[in-house]
Amino acid sequence: MRFKLRQMEVFRAVMLTGSMNGAAKLLFVSQPAISRLIAHTEQSLGLQLFERDKGKLTPTPEAQRLFEEVGALFDEALRIDELARDLAERPEGALTLCSSPSLALNFVPPVIAQYLELYPKVRLKFHTTLLSDMAHELLGRKAELAVSVLPIDHPNLVVEPLATGEMVCILPQGHPLAARRAVSLADLAECKLILYNRNIPFGQLVAAAFQRAGVSWNPAVEIVRAELACALVRVGAGVAIVDEFSVGQQGWPGVVTRPLRESIPLSLSLVRSRFDRPSRQVQRFVRLIKEHARASRKAGRS
Repeated sequence: MRFKLRQMEVFRAVMLTGSMNGAAKLLFVSQPAISRLIAHTEQSLGLQLFERDKGKLTPTPEAQRLFEEVGALFDEALRIDELARDLAERPEGALTLCSSPSLALNFVPPVIAQYLELYPKVRLKFHTTLLSDMAHELLGRKAELAVSVLPIDHPNLVVEPLATGEMVCILPQGHPLAARRAVSLADLAECKLILYNRNIPFGQLVAAAFQRAGVSWNPAVEIVRAELACALVRVGAGVAIVDEFSVGQQGWPGVVTRPLRESIPLSLSLVRSRFDRPSRQVQRFVRLIKEHARASRKAGRS
């Protein structure tokens, strides 16, 4: 192997710190040792990795490209190291989850709390991810299970419907439209609108609904996260359309939620890799989140 693991480690350290001296401190070795190994690496690879000018290092384009791949390798090594530690220290195992950002605000947290109460010895790791990155997270084993608020179609993913929902309107308390039981898109077109950017899936759903209704719209503010819309509505910056899961049953202080007359449906799904059998930890979490989804539907109808 021309590019050995130790060489990769030293190269990565130089790229991260920006200097031979910084890499030496990071790896607890001498600066001359780092310089010699980098020089040997360049010679063995037949590549110049750094431009040198008065002691300043500038990575070459080839070094930048290598750094991307080396970074991915070390991320995977870290994942394996964490797995080994979990196997040694936690007989009950570990569970790695991800979800759409809006589901992390209200829908998923109660399930995590219940899971940890029932299985306190399991190490649970949770993060949010965008729909465009979900397949990469699951197939790259950065997560075992994902909860998506929007449809996802991939030949190597198992997708199981979980729940349905709607986009809703949120308004500041005291807004004239808050007195209505439901609001139309035509009503909202007359207001200062806070809407999702049209380049993201939520924004495309909302834009399509306005087009179907034959209503012109011109947002005053474009956002990419529901909590930003809620914060802006709360201070009276306008009215917004968000997914009902980001608002939750309790809502936000100072914010009123109203259904839309024109339905914009949502479909939640549980998603996992087709290549991995669901672990015991995944099966337990799936059972709990299905119970939570059923309870949420009953609460919404009552």
